[in-house]
Amino acid sequence: MCGRYGIQSTERELLSRFDLTKIAEQIPMSFNVAPGATMPVVVKQSPNSLELMRWGLVPRWAKDLDHGLKTINARAETVAEKPMYRKLLGSQRCLVPASGFYEWQKTPKGKQPYWIRLKSEELFAFAGLWDTWHDPDGGELHTYTIITCAPNQLMEPIHNRMPVILRREDEESWLDPDTVESERSVPLLRPYSAGAMEAYPVSRAVNNPQNDGAKLVEPTSH
Repeated sequence: MCGRYGIQSTERELLSRFDLTKIAEQIPMSFNVAPGATMPVVVKQSPNSLELMRWGLVPRWAKDLDHGLKTINARAETVAEKPMYRKLLGSQRCLVPASGFYEWQKTPKGKQPYWIRLKSEELFAFAGLWDTWHDPDGGELHTYTIITCAPNQLMEPIHNRMPVILRREDEESWLDPDTVESERSVPLLRPYSAGAMEAYPVSRAVNNPQNDGAKLVEPTSH
């Protein structure tokens, strides 16, 4: 799964990296993004648009917001089959910008958090889906989920799942509304190249979502 990630970037980097023309709102940054946080998400428009959405998908038919706590991730293997995600896969795909993510490895001393990123330390994008929920008063809430897949060789010793990191050349296809058929979009949901990634243990301070700052991603001993 993917239950925590981080994004640190400047507005200029985001504009350039995701082919945006402007950013209308101040973009939140965090080394410790937890479910329920409102974070930047790229959606396809003309040009691409950066929107702030809440992490944890609340489908439009949900009765309340509690549903989003259970849907921070969607499995790549079943995303084209489950009613909650099938329609979104056809028309409401998004990119979730990130600098890295955390995963916890089970050890005799307890769960050890790891920070996982690209070796280049560049921004990348998770494959995501989004939806709009309306409250009883008619207010709108945009929410998203991050798609996960089987682990690559780097991730396998740490955890049995990993978030789908899209190859940069596949990002536009993932956003493209003409890529409707699941036969075209689902093949993009595969493990990222292990050779292009790195992982190292970090402080258990990340376990508390209230903690933030660059110290969270500093290497530490087990």
